[in-house]
Amino acid sequence: MRHQTQEQALEELRRLKKRPSSGKKKKIPWLRYAAVVLLAAACIGGAELAACRFFAPALYEELTEPVRHAAGKALEAAGRAGTAAAERAGQAAAALAVRAGEARAALRDWMEEVTAPPPELLAEDDSTLAQPEAPPPREILDPLISDLIFREGQEVLTGGGVDVVYFNQTDEARAEQTYGSDPLSTHGCGPTAMAMAVSSLTEETVDPADMAALCVRRGYWCKSHGSYLSMVQGVAEAYGLGCQVLDPETLEADDLYLRLSTGDIAVALMAKGHFTKGGHFILLRGTTLSGEILVADPASRDRSLIPWDLSLILEELSPSRHNGAPLWVLSRPIG
Repeated sequence: MRHQTQEQALEELRRLKKRPSSGKKKKIPWLRYAAVVLLAAACIGGAELAACRFFAPALYEELTEPVRHAAGKALEAAGRAGTAAAERAGQAAAALAVRAGEARAALRDWMEEVTAPPPELLAEDDSTLAQPEAPPPREILDPLISDLIFREGQEVLTGGGVDVVYFNQTDEARAEQTYGSDPLSTHGCGPTAMAMAVSSLTEETVDPADMAALCVRRGYWCKSHGSYLSMVQGVAEAYGLGCQVLDPETLEADDLYLRLSTGDIAVALMAKGHFTKGGHFILLRGTTLSGEILVADPASRDRSLIPWDLSLILEELSPSRHNGAPLWVLSRPIG
């Protein structure tokens, strides 16, 4: 069946009314007028309206009452002969088109309200990327311990258990890149951190923009809020990485030091503190000989070159405990 837009339906009505008479009395295609009106009614929306009818019957009645009234008037006009009836049917369809647009807007608002994600399933919003309130606890490391270098045209953080391919979401070159409909520079710490992890643990270099597109396709992006926490395990599975959840309350420091010093990378979801004022993904990429933690922060090169006490990182981890948050350890694909 060929579908018509509201504008096409109205144009069809005008064309039929202006068709010259051949002198013979012809039957006016009233069923077509009726079909046009009913088609306009269908433009309000299918799945959304069905959901609204089930979850918000009062709103459903309010939205559909004008549609039922206009459609009834059009069908009543279609039962009578003459161009005046056709005129009334056309007017009914035009009025219905306007009300359909209003109804769609109301439905969009309703759907956004009822489908708002539970906060515990999100990495807390870090959209402003304002500098954290707490100053760095130490100076930048000696380059002999850890440095940010260029290797084959790509920035790389050295000195950890594995050299980490580094991306920064705030770079000017990424100003036009998006994470869904949000700027990657302000909402993309999740895909940027995962792009660093995948690029460092596999043979494939994945740009943050490409990782953001994958996250959108797989449903890990949440409009205006960043990423769902399911992103970490989902991306790890997509690229064949091992992914182990660590419980901060039962974490053995020596186990984490061993994992980081032998080539694994941890994804940490941070809360308000030295890394963010909201929520922020960073990578733990290694340790120093004196026991500090090396990180890769997708929003700061300086913070990526500062040694951090494990106790401080554990203290500032997000309180979320959904989908493995706030600490996951990623390892290279087996085989």
